[in-house]
Amino acid sequence: METRPPEKRLKMAPFTIHATRGLLRDPKMRRIMMVVSITFAAILLAIGLTGFRSWLNPHEHPWRFVLFWLACAWQTGLAVLLALFDLLLTRAQERAARKALREELGQSRFAPPKNGEKQ
Repeated sequence: METRPPEKRLKMAPFTIHATRGLLRDPKMRRIMMVVSITFAAILLAIGLTGFRSWLNPHEHPWRFVLFWLACAWQTGLAVLLALFDLLLTRAQERAARKALREELGQSRFAPPKNGEKQ
């Protein structure tokens, strides 16, 4: 009989970190995460102010009230932080592109003329 090697177990923390890095590095996925986060926060806000108002009564159920609004604040904060991160990355990419263009134009403008070219 053959013995199989033991199965490797998925370690949660390294997987989570790796998946999060992948989501943050891709601009399209980062923006989708922002939209989902804002939508979820808006839905929580609407539900909290209308549908579950009696269920979230702070005098009867203080922990429910605190946890629900903490989740809503968490989603909103996540969307804001993702937006700031996206803004900073976009500005850095724009700055790098501007620098590359400036270098390219500067080199072609001040480069010595090749044989037979007029200035």
